[in-house]
Amino acid sequence: MKSVKITVIKKVEHKDLITQYENYIEEPCKLNIGDSFIIKNIDDFPQGMCVSAYMSLYPFIMNLLYNGNDIYNGWMKNKNQAIVSCNDGFRPVSFLLEVIEE
Repeated sequence: MKSVKITVIKKVEHKDLITQYENYIEEPCKLNIGDSFIIKNIDDFPQGMCVSAYMSLYPFIMNLLYNGNDIYNGWMKNKNQAIVSCNDGFRPVSFLLEVIEE
């Protein structure tokens, strides 16, 4: 059985865009580098992850869970991994997705 491990590997903050365009948000993202989640079923929503981030990852997780690999046609050194970022243009978070065989 396959699972997909999601690990936060990078967080970026575009202060210039935030200053120019964003309304104040007290806690935009609670994830930290190194946080990880295991997905065994595509409908298992990870506690602590925002819905928007999970929806950005969803098609890639689905592909990896259900026998897909090499999502980027050779870009990744490991065909059972993918790097995907959430769709927050102000504070994107990058995630490493990796297949775990159980």
